[in-house]
Amino acid sequence: MDARRTTVRDMRRANRSVLLTRIWLDGPLSRHELGQSTALSLASVSNLVGEMIAEGLVEEAGSVESDGGRPRVLLRVAPGYGYLVGADVGETRVQVELFDLAMTALAKAEYPIAAAEPDPRQVATHLLHGLAAVTEQAGVDPAAVLGFGVAVAGTVERTADAVVHAQTLGWDGVPLGAMLRAGTDVPVHVDNGAKTLGQAEMWFGAGRGVRHAVVALVGSGVGACVVADGVGYRGAHSSAGEWGHTTIVYGGRRCRCGNLGCLEAYVGAEGVLDRFRRANRGRPAAGGDEETAFGELLRATSRTAATVIDETVGYLGAGVANLVNLFNPERVVLGGWAGLALGERHLPAIREATARHALRQPYAQTSIELCRLGPDAVAMGAATLPMARLLREGGVPREPTVRPARVTPGR
Repeated sequence: MDARRTTVRDMRRANRSVLLTRIWLDGPLSRHELGQSTALSLASVSNLVGEMIAEGLVEEAGSVESDGGRPRVLLRVAPGYGYLVGADVGETRVQVELFDLAMTALAKAEYPIAAAEPDPRQVATHLLHGLAAVTEQAGVDPAAVLGFGVAVAGTVERTADAVVHAQTLGWDGVPLGAMLRAGTDVPVHVDNGAKTLGQAEMWFGAGRGVRHAVVALVGSGVGACVVADGVGYRGAHSSAGEWGHTTIVYGGRRCRCGNLGCLEAYVGAEGVLDRFRRANRGRPAAGGDEETAFGELLRATSRTAATVIDETVGYLGAGVANLVNLFNPERVVLGGWAGLALGERHLPAIREATARHALRQPYAQTSIELCRLGPDAVAMGAATLPMARLLREGGVPREPTVRPARVTPGR
């Protein structure tokens, strides 16, 4: 009897998950459209939707005319049912943003990182400060936050402690998840930044509508999210997608990871600026920080700057060609703050460089597009981590009891 109850309960939750996911990703939708797209009976759709409306999770959002019948009521996920917080732990800053369930940004906090190998405890303190700051800015009760998603560089072990291995940051087995959970009762989710960017772009950005894609992140560092048949490919231990540490030049420049000739050493913002400084007789690009300096380099008119940018476009095209040849994607999406800055000026040249290095047939089957969600898309992607959990559970609360959330920024 218990086994049967469990099976019925699991089936109901699975059906709620299907409906909630469709409403959130494709809504507003009518009950009729939900029945057609999910293969659930209209009675099941009406019953489950009624439950979610009663819970405040789903709400009516107007109506549309139907063929010869009553207008059909449209449904959407209620934006104010709960809130999501996403954070991007970059090489130069920690950025924290708060969103409602319509993914509208409501508050933002940033904290600079000066050290090349930041202290994990200081990063955790920034994150907890940011969580407290954005909820306070938006006037949101921390107990209404459904989860805190955090995007980091490197490999993240998918365990309760979310152990991070980020060679470029000098992090070896940092239990970031456990460190954050010690300071807050808000559920914490940690993943690789390229993977969170990829999830956001696949759900409601440039990857939407395709089943096979690679979302490439180019900032100070370089990474990629590989999506095969609609599912992100993680590899045996979640380290798949370290595209920036594939070798582009045998015996080439030393990368931050310690190896020679990595793609990141040639197209990552830090590597590009270092190449320019060396070519410019030791004089760096103007600008007080990496992002400003990279932008100034792109706008510079000197022959040295033009040569470095042309070479960067060529290296990036060769790197994208490797993705095309290896994974045969329908689409490659170029994102990250440096990737967007470069792509907005040089996307045709990047496509040409890719075509020179890729096999003709898979290149002809691929489009290369820019990320549509902007330079803050990694934080937005991190915020989708707790949303993905809510969708999988069909909106069923994670905790059976409700208690005030504790947010401790740290000392």
